Amino acid sequence: MAAVPSVNEESPPSRPKRPVPDGLWVKCDSCNATVFGKKVEENLGLCPECSHHFYVSAQARIEQLLDEDSFEEWFGELCPVDPLGFTDKKPYAQRLIEEQKRTGMRDACIVGKGHMRGRPLVFGLTDSTFIMGSMGSVVGEKLTRAIEEATRLRMPLVIVSGSGGGARMHEGIFSLMQMGKVSAALGRYHDAGGLYISVLTNPTMGGVAASFASLGDIMIAEPKAMIGFAGPRVVKATVKQNLPDGFQTSEFLLEHGFVDMIVARPELRAEIARLIDYCQMK
Repeated sequence: MAAVPSVNEESPPSRPKRPVPDGLWVKCDSCNATVFGKKVEENLGLCPECSHHFYVSAQARIEQLLDEDSFEEWFGELCPVDPLGFTDKKPYAQRLIEEQKRTGMRDACIVGKGHMRGRPLVFGLTDSTFIMGSMGSVVGEKLTRAIEEATRLRMPLVIVSGSGGGARMHEGIFSLMQMGKVSAALGRYHDAGGLYISVLTNPTMGGVAASFASLGDIMIAEPKAMIGFAGPRVVKATVKQNLPDGFQTSEFLLEHGFVDMIVARPELRAEIARLIDYCQMK
């Protein structure tokens, strides 16, 4: 008969559990499936189970939409400052430094020139990870300069908006002024015969949605993106009424004529190139 181990006998030491690396698995906000992060990345940031569009970084969008090594960034040296000495939970100057270290971006906007399937264009985008993609002085200045360059070069203009923060409150009126400045530059671009394609992604809200994001000659939205000025809770509290199902989603806005088309991310590059060709033929 086998010997029974004594209760006082020490058990072998347990092996330490290996931590799961960050980003290895991702939970989908739409279908609640837990999916392999690498699979999502290979799928252009789409859930392989339900095609939910995850957030993708500004750099990833450049790689997805523009031809390889064709992007030339403009005005990358511009950095935001703290004109008001603003402080909420922390000083704005400190917040800027922390955001720049965390994201690797100087501000929430990148602009430049590139090619999309061989078509030259001026390209800009905002990234929601930098203070929710809010529009401060630098974001407005970079977009305005890019629009003016598109006017001078007579190139198509594509701006991808992913700004949930609207105008950046930390800069007060300096931020609000950017709405008019960028819109005026787009007006001059339109008068010069330019083609502006605005791409709305989740989220596009506030002063961004109320200015340049809504002024495209052609308005494209990604599926199920939240697009609007004030959020649904604020609107509901203001009008004292229940809101329709899907209020402020891409699908709702397409039905009511605010956007021209909804295009899934894998088809976006080809669709924009096709629109550029079509409009330049007319």
